[in-house]
Amino acid sequence: MKKIDRYILQKYFTTFFFCLILFTLVVVVVDMSEKTEDFARSGLSASEIFNQYYLAFIPHIDAMLFPLFVFISVIFFTSKMASRTEVVAILSSGVGFRRYLLPFAWGGFILAALLWFGYRELIPRSNEQWAYFEKVYINRNAAPTATRSTYKQNVYFRVDSNSYASIQGYDTISKTGTMLSIYRFANHQLIYNLRALNFRWDTAQKKWELSNVLERDLLPIKENVSYSYRKSVDYPFRPIDLRKDDYLKDQMSSHELKEFIDKEKQRGSEMLGMLEVEWHNRNAIPVSVFILTLIGAILASRKVRGGSGIHLAIGVIISVTYILCSRFTIVFATRGSMSPSWAAWTPNILFGLLTLYLYRRAPK
Repeated sequence: MKKIDRYILQKYFTTFFFCLILFTLVVVVVDMSEKTEDFARSGLSASEIFNQYYLAFIPHIDAMLFPLFVFISVIFFTSKMASRTEVVAILSSGVGFRRYLLPFAWGGFILAALLWFGYRELIPRSNEQWAYFEKVYINRNAAPTATRSTYKQNVYFRVDSNSYASIQGYDTISKTGTMLSIYRFANHQLIYNLRALNFRWDTAQKKWELSNVLERDLLPIKENVSYSYRKSVDYPFRPIDLRKDDYLKDQMSSHELKEFIDKEKQRGSEMLGMLEVEWHNRNAIPVSVFILTLIGAILASRKVRGGSGIHLAIGVIISVTYILCSRFTIVFATRGSMSPSWAAWTPNILFGLLTLYLYRRAPK
């Protein structure tokens, strides 16, 4: 690694972490001002709010805005280098433009890998704590023991290739429910039916514990009926499978999300498109960090009248365009017929082509 590479990488990482800290503080202050009344009603102390909410909220919001922070930081420090004629001096010394972009590419690759790893394991864990606080203390329901996002009513889903289930009510916090019914079919005929007045998840045995259970075996010429006060059953669905809320996809690691998607495909879930978009986004968004790094370096390397202001304005326009493009494709995938993989990767493809165009047009 040459001295110029170390210089650019040091500028890159220093500016990025400064922008990350600065914008995080701004976002936290804005969020705190909006949720002051909710925090007051929660009855928690300032330290409890910080430990239970903001220690989880900060990784969540930083991951969401990570590509934007990278792009702004690259635009800012590269524009400063161009205004001080450092870029001209580097290129005039015989360094090719492609070689000049190499440390930017390495820096973008390192931050992209950091974000990719965070999306797979670290960020979902913090999202779980953040989402729990949101559901319990922020998004309150009129009901005294449940929230709109935690209490589910009239849930219907496919258990396996031959069985279906219906649930009258289920609380995702206490993992308890009422009126569970299981229907099993063979050759388009109902052969088994189970009805349980109440049920709950046994965390020790990893099974469902049913109470007041009525079972019916429908045979060709007769019907067998049995009653059990309590019954433990190992059904192929878990409490996480019943949490049909907006926070669910953000709280699972990539491995858990992939397994959950496979189960939802068998059940024909209506939220399958949203889950698949999330899966592909966890790979596509880190790649956008690399692409935006190169775009920012190419744009800001040219010395223009107006200095960093012009570069930052162009950077904001490109960032907003990227975000709008990403939102549009996600809507088409979840509400329309667009493939989730295309929805996640289309912005990267378009801006990858923009990177090649800017590279060819850049003064070398």
